[in-house]
Amino acid sequence: MQTILGANGQIATELARTLHQHHTGALRLVSRNPRKVNEDDTLIAANLLDAGQTTQAVKGSRIVYFTAGLPPDSKLWEEQFPVMLRNALQGCRMAGASFAYFDNTYMYSQNSQIQTEETRFAPVGRKGRVRAAMATMVLQEMARGDIPVLIARAPEFYGPGKTQSFTNALIIDRLKAGKRPLVPVRDDTRRTLIWTPDASRALATLGNTPGAFGQTWHLPCCDERPTYKTFVTMASRIFDRSPGYSVIGKWPLIIAGIFSKKVREIKELLPRYEQDNFFDSSKFKHHFPEFSVTTYEEGLELIRQE
Repeated sequence: MQTILGANGQIATELARTLHQHHTGALRLVSRNPRKVNEDDTLIAANLLDAGQTTQAVKGSRIVYFTAGLPPDSKLWEEQFPVMLRNALQGCRMAGASFAYFDNTYMYSQNSQIQTEETRFAPVGRKGRVRAAMATMVLQEMARGDIPVLIARAPEFYGPGKTQSFTNALIIDRLKAGKRPLVPVRDDTRRTLIWTPDASRALATLGNTPGAFGQTWHLPCCDERPTYKTFVTMASRIFDRSPGYSVIGKWPLIIAGIFSKKVREIKELLPRYEQDNFFDSSKFKHHFPEFSVTTYEEGLELIRQE
């Protein structure tokens, strides 16, 4: 039995599809209101803030994937994310299950240094500090050695369906709606984005590779690393739209945050859009050379075909 905790998000949905197709016929999806991805999925409704419900949800599992998400609310992250993770780890220890933790890059410095699995944590802002504390908790569990543990880390998403990211919301979704794309802060910095189905496929690969446990992995990304100017031009051509776009400067976004809590919650992420972002996934590509990484051109074409 393989179990996904936090089973309704884009990563979890693609993960469930991949696990079912290539790795297991026994799949359990866990969230407050789980929905089937595959016809024979087992659904368990559980609140990960409740230790007892979480332990019961992972009972009998061989591998557990933690893909739970929360709205971009710093207070919510501080109060709930560590509790959810602690309960999940405790449940896995009791079940003797392997634990695969899906992570982001919020704990890294928001600068242009190349990010590898050895990059030290230097979080900026409340959300970054939460993610650093959570990753540290998982690393401590890994070092304890009671259960097999791995970390699978991804940069900003772009992808099909209801993928949630700056890039999808400001560029792809607006192009699909016939609107002018918006670029956050600068259009000349190079970005590393991960195609969400690639992230899910890679997570499934790691979870089903015994030798992958006990390590941190950067999930595989296309190494083209386009600027937003290049990305918007490419996307506009594929969607057959005008190549024009508007750049939203840092200060207008900060000022908008005075009036909008939603905008205010993303303010701490803005410095990363002032810098090049070089997320290195060569470790994964070296260990899994047969894994096919989706190019930006291919990904955007697949979105157009939806």
